[in-house]
Amino acid sequence: MALTLGIVGGGQLARMMIAPAVELGVDVRVLAEEPGMAAALAATATGDYRDLETVRAFARGVDVLTFDHEHVPQEVLRALVADGVRVHPGPDALQFAQDKLLMRARLAGLGMPQPEWARVTDAAGLQSFLDEHGGRAVVKTPRGGYDGKGVRVVADPEEVADWFDGGELLAEELVDFTRELAQQVARRPSGQLVAYPVVETVQRDGVCAEVIAPAPHGSTRLTEVAASIGTAIAEGLGVTGMLAVELFQTTDDRLLVNELAMRPHNSGHWGQDGAVTGQFEQHVRAVLDLPLGDPAPRQPWSVMVNILGGPADGTLESRFPAVLEAHPAVKVHTYGKAPRPGRKVGHVNAVGDDLDAVVYEARAAAAFFAD
Repeated sequence: MALTLGIVGGGQLARMMIAPAVELGVDVRVLAEEPGMAAALAATATGDYRDLETVRAFARGVDVLTFDHEHVPQEVLRALVADGVRVHPGPDALQFAQDKLLMRARLAGLGMPQPEWARVTDAAGLQSFLDEHGGRAVVKTPRGGYDGKGVRVVADPEEVADWFDGGELLAEELVDFTRELAQQVARRPSGQLVAYPVVETVQRDGVCAEVIAPAPHGSTRLTEVAASIGTAIAEGLGVTGMLAVELFQTTDDRLLVNELAMRPHNSGHWGQDGAVTGQFEQHVRAVLDLPLGDPAPRQPWSVMVNILGGPADGTLESRFPAVLEAHPAVKVHTYGKAPRPGRKVGHVNAVGDDLDAVVYEARAAAAFFAD
């Protein structure tokens, strides 16, 4: 009998898990937030992932429950575990991707390198942190932020006065970094772990715009340190499935942990076409406790460029004939989402042995979808 994987969340990450799961002979069910979402082709239920009875009903009949986001409440997750549902990643690990204050404290306990930080509850506390860190800091809401949301660079507590009503905030030093990197690892419940090459991510307005794999100008030491950080966090937190560790490379060549994601991640989209085993297949394997695949690159270079916004006429598909004719070696992945300024509606992957040529191909192909 085929294994059945239940995915909570109907976004593009769930959508991109479906094909590799089917290829592995795994049945897929999706609990989508609303009809017509990116993963609608496998959505067998629609409902609120915050409601225990909704998720409990969905979980009946699945072998493993996983997610395309980290927002399912802890009380729901723990009730499911108490019911005997196999939840991967589990609530004990997922809490550190849900709450940045918990994450910072736990990473400190694991001895992981990270920016200086503080828990602040009022303007006076934030002002004290600013005074100790050059007058500027990054302030984050502990829960719910992504793609630049819930993050502000401030020089005065008044700039986040509206956030203090929500309770505690995370203040971090403004890191002097040369670039942003990401390290992905996959871990099975039984303990097997594999690490992907560390990649460089390019952010624009707080949103990932491009990824280069592996990170160019990377030394053996950089590669080893990044992999050791990802491995230590996955094992230390008990992560099952894919883990993405976002990193800062500082001007003095240190690596500092920025944030964590316990699911497939934008920084790993390159692997769909550039790795022997891409992150979406790997996540399915990992959460089902199947032997993990080879994370090695197929080509010396892979470049992913996000399609942000999309054409004003609202039809990405209308651009396909032109882009496929102009760039036949490029792979285009769309999310079934209506175009909207700044929204991730797809991405383009290109691979090859010449980095400049691969970058050009990926950017030029993505440009076909912009007006």
